Amino acid sequence: FWSFLTDVFTNRQATRLFGAIAAGGSAGAIGGPAITGVLAQQLEPASLLPIAAVILACTLPCMWVLERFSDRSSEHGTTNQPLGGTLFEGVKAVLQSRYLLGICLFIWLYTTLATFLYFIQADIISNALDDSGDRTAMFAAIDLLTNTLTVGIQLFLTARFVQYFGLGRALSFVPLLVAAGFVVLVAAPMLLSIAAVQVIRRAGNYALAKPGREMLFTVVPRFEKYKSKNFIDTVVYRGSDAIAGWAYTGLTGLGLGISGISVVAIPLAVLWAVIGYRLGVSRQARATDTATPVSTAARRIP
Repeated sequence: FWSFLTDVFTNRQATRLFGAIAAGGSAGAIGGPAITGVLAQQLEPASLLPIAAVILACTLPCMWVLERFSDRSSEHGTTNQPLGGTLFEGVKAVLQSRYLLGICLFIWLYTTLATFLYFIQADIISNALDDSGDRTAMFAAIDLLTNTLTVGIQLFLTARFVQYFGLGRALSFVPLLVAAGFVVLVAAPMLLSIAAVQVIRRAGNYALAKPGREMLFTVVPRFEKYKSKNFIDTVVYRGSDAIAGWAYTGLTGLGLGISGISVVAIPLAVLWAVIGYRLGVSRQARATDTATPVSTAARRIP
């Protein structure tokens, strides 16, 4: 989906629209559980599956509209042309590009710190709340607050933040907040602290870091948008997640508690911020170097 959007929208359009587009996913994250909660009181669980299938099928006309839109807005009609070649071309491009390797490092640091916070959250909540129902309610409250805050930021602040401060500062903002959050956890590893850190971190990621990360791919060649990007989003992302889990286990095996692991995480968060800033600056330089006249159809995009 995001590969296709980086192929259709120009660099400037992505800056303006990707936050609002991402809000669609956040709205679904709120509406889906809410609809399920209401229907589950009226129907058997198995009866919810056909409803889910119908909702999923509604994505098909959306795909058709996007496909038609790409025909009108893409320059020279190249969007629908087959790429050819193999997946390994994308891997090779990643290994030969400092820019793509920087994105890999950015994602590795993000997934590592997110995994650390996930395990810290599990430890703190399990120690603070004995009842499984209370723990479930706490997780639900964190998710609800996160998704609600995310939608508001995506709709009203993401584009303005990137346009005013630049993508580099936007990509470094969330890592700096995470670094501050780990400082808080060093001093006070308690329930309120981890809840606040998780809400701020996740909302900031969905509203700023994720759309900003997708904007980075608007300035790369087309085959990298599909082949290299999907290698990064699968192998690098999930591989980093697994390695981070092993790393957390190793740190706890060395006797480090929540405060100790938070101390280790602080410099990683600062490095994450530096990488994010440099990627944003590099993306702007690439956009300036490769700037081409926008087609008439593209200019009409609101």
